[in-house]
Amino acid sequence: MGFATQHLDDAPDVVAPDGSEVHVLARGARGSMAHFTLPPNAVSRAVAHRTVDELWYCIAGHGRMWRRSGEREEIVVLGPGVSLAIPCGTWFQFCSDSAGPLQVVAVTIPPWPGEDEAY
Repeated sequence: MGFATQHLDDAPDVVAPDGSEVHVLARGARGSMAHFTLPPNAVSRAVAHRTVDELWYCIAGHGRMWRRSGEREEIVVLGPGVSLAIPCGTWFQFCSDSAGPLQVVAVTIPPWPGEDEAY
């Protein structure tokens, strides 16, 4: 695999199954990155992933993330500098509580496989 380089464009590449705007970032053999944006005061749809883990790092805005896996369930406050893990099969939903958009950079391990990943 070569050296991956990707620049953040103004327009999103796709809308995720949860409803957030996605800008595809660099991709390697073992993982991929994306920049997610959720508009002010918006709430995503609850989803889970079939085969990937995700690591999130909030870069702008404020909000909350709900996660549930089996009996364990929690809500985490999101803001710049907060990072969290979403293990495969974990249900999650997030919302933007700020006047500006909630922005997150996420790493997917292994790389995002395609449209049927989220359910």
